Amino acid sequence: MKSLRKHFLTATAVLMIIMLAGCASTQPLEPRELRYSASPEQAFREAIELMMEQGYVVRHADLALGRADATLARWPEYRLQLQVSEVPGGSRVSLSALRGNQPLPPYVLDPWLVELQHKLGELP
Repeated sequence: MKSLRKHFLTATAVLMIIMLAGCASTQPLEPRELRYSASPEQAFREAIELMMEQGYVVRHADLALGRADATLARWPEYRLQLQVSEVPGGSRVSLSALRGNQPLPPYVLDPWLVELQHKLGELP
């Protein structure tokens, strides 16, 4: 009887661990990208300024790498991850976002990228 109970408890524990591991996994981040005619440095600086204007706290920013990470300090936590790279004729800005631990759909970032386009003076 004790052996059966021990096996049952072991099996239950293993199933609980598997279920919790499934809940903890997150989907990969899908970035939204837009090309600008501005230089990578100008696009990076304006993107950082836009994050701060919107209340984000820039936790990490590296102009040389073109990468930044910002957090909106309210529940649930929102995080932006920015990557700016040089392309022929300008720059490419790649942005992804998380709400808590879950990635936001890329289309949600379109208004932010359009606002950056406005700040750079590149609206049609």
